[in-house]
Amino acid sequence: FKAAVLIQRWYRRYIARLEMRRRCTWTIFQSIEYSGHQDQVKLHDFFSYLVDHFTPSSQNERNFLSCMFAEERLLKDSEMETYCDYESIEVPDYYTGPHVSFPLLPDHATALVEAFKQKKQLHARYVLNILHEARKYLIQLPNINHISTCYSEEITVCGDLHGQLDDLIFIFYKNGLPSPERSYVFNGDFVDRGKHSIEILMILFAFMLVYPKEFHLNRGNHEDHLVNLRYGFTKEVMHKYKVNGKKILKMLQEVFCWLPLATLIDEKVLIIHGGISDKTDLELLEKLERHKIISTMKYTKKPEKKKAAEESRSISAWFPLKSRSVPSSPLRLSPHKGSRSASIPCTFTPDRKEIFKKVRQSVQLELKEGQQQMDFSEFKDKEPLRFPLESEPNSCDFQGVNQEEWKQVVDILWSDPMPQEGCKANTVRGGGCFFGPNVTEQVLQKYSLQFLIRSHECKQEGYEFCHNRKVLTIFSASNYYEVGSNRGAYVKLGPDLIPHIVQYQANKTTHTLTMRQRISRVEESALKALREKLFAHSSSLLAAFKSYDLDGSNFITLNDWSVAMESVLHLGLPWRVLRPQLVTHTINNMLEYKSWLNDLAKEQVSHENIQSSLLEVLYRNRSNLETIFRIIDSDHSGLISFDEFRQIWKLFSSHMNVDITDESICDMARSIDFNKDGNIDINEFLEAFRLVEQSYLEDKDSELKGSETNESSCSGQGVH
Repeated sequence: FKAAVLIQRWYRRYIARLEMRRRCTWTIFQSIEYSGHQDQVKLHDFFSYLVDHFTPSSQNERNFLSCMFAEERLLKDSEMETYCDYESIEVPDYYTGPHVSFPLLPDHATALVEAFKQKKQLHARYVLNILHEARKYLIQLPNINHISTCYSEEITVCGDLHGQLDDLIFIFYKNGLPSPERSYVFNGDFVDRGKHSIEILMILFAFMLVYPKEFHLNRGNHEDHLVNLRYGFTKEVMHKYKVNGKKILKMLQEVFCWLPLATLIDEKVLIIHGGISDKTDLELLEKLERHKIISTMKYTKKPEKKKAAEESRSISAWFPLKSRSVPSSPLRLSPHKGSRSASIPCTFTPDRKEIFKKVRQSVQLELKEGQQQMDFSEFKDKEPLRFPLESEPNSCDFQGVNQEEWKQVVDILWSDPMPQEGCKANTVRGGGCFFGPNVTEQVLQKYSLQFLIRSHECKQEGYEFCHNRKVLTIFSASNYYEVGSNRGAYVKLGPDLIPHIVQYQANKTTHTLTMRQRISRVEESALKALREKLFAHSSSLLAAFKSYDLDGSNFITLNDWSVAMESVLHLGLPWRVLRPQLVTHTINNMLEYKSWLNDLAKEQVSHENIQSSLLEVLYRNRSNLETIFRIIDSDHSGLISFDEFRQIWKLFSSHMNVDITDESICDMARSIDFNKDGNIDINEFLEAFRLVEQSYLEDKDSELKGSETNESSCSGQGVH
């Protein structure tokens, strides 16, 4: 008996330790993911502010910047046939992929699934054809789909897929293909992150067109062209469809804004992607014009003709930035205080180097008061002047929406539940809100609902109940962070509306691993991602550590190390628990922090030809730089033309109050064009950024050496 008790005690401790490791690993992944959301919001706020306070000197500049940064206008039905001229695209004889013809039949949709399982690619003609038909159908749908369990045996609700085709195929294999007896609701976030987003969309749209009464789609926060710039979908489309990618992206933007916002089952179960708030109004959501909300990243209100024209004339191109609240650049390019723009390439002749110094000094002075990033909620409340004006015939025509309506959509696409009572801004994601059990109860009672089904958050088991089982989160992308990190799940509802959860692992590798092996594998991946994050902020960490090293011994306590880590990274991680995995060598519970930071740098072996300080900057800003590149690359060609570069540089120079001629800008563009093909690709863009940062660090070193020389000479004069 005693032996059994001892074995039981040991086993419980063993399982408890594994569970602790699993929870810490999960927290690392989620913290890093949500910090990426915040960076996206900050980056968009920064660019939006630049555009809002830039007065173009010509009609061409005005149109270029309006179409690049403002929400693009929707195509009219009369323009759609001309723009989406898929019939003019020929399918070559050697094409071996699936063929599509309309009206679509069940066999056509099934053939798509089989073709994508075999890694075949659908021709651009058929992609545009499906998108065109999907748009025509979606326009007819209400904002909230009302469906019933009376017409099918059961309704299956699936959560986020995020480009993971294996999960979608596994769901159809396990649960059955859509049919009149088997209805589906897919609850948004079909794209981004994974490698097969376009294939997932084609399958979903095909089944929606085949079974319009049994197959339903909700919009997620990633069905947004601005979000796609950062998280991979734009890049995927342009990589797979180099010739017609631009048309496909435009059509996708059109389709995304027509996706329904919610689905209501038997008037009792509400399915929305994100969540609710204390302001959620289903009646208002039913009535608003959803297609006008092209992106939830920023609220845009179209000003009246006369007022807008007056404001346009009154704003100077050299706007005094200190007089307004300015969102600072999200690109923290230097380990020193101040910030600079990442897209400031230069050659190193004296004149251009002097220009670069002016830029740096200007940013450091003018953005000193704007270092704290603007909250998303604060930004939504602003109604800035945007270009174009109604009087401009050639500009991108976008009809604004009511701000209250826009906030309603942001809340249902971005919000998350919380265990505490009340409703507050979702500062973790940068958009939407956190809603408590009382808010859930309030909305359920108001509309006579039984419970909510949402997605939006990855859960370790693929699902999670909260708020007294009145809110169910469903996430269908298994192995989302790493193989073995989480299960996928979907929920089945019959006429009794009792949820039946089905969990799965789409990757067969996970079935061959023990629990300990799974946790160790995921933990290793999470710690690797965290170490990269630490390395990207090593200069800031060094400054924080020095503030605790009062005697200059290069040693700090482990408690001070934990506090300093959180003060720099703001990830909300249990640093004391993670310390054994991150800190391996201590002396009397003291950490030699400089050696620890050097060890972090040594782990980044793949870039040993770049000095550590430059590599740190690239690690910290690569996602932002790639997003900036795609924003500048307004035609999605994968290349920045010299004209695009000239236009964007004029935007930056006006923000920095630096006078620079078109000739100087062209000289800089030519210096970036290393292969001399007349365009700038992403690698040249990143390399130019590295050279600029290198120049900055060299200047800083020379300044420090000069100050040291002056100090020594002054001290020498004092002796004499």
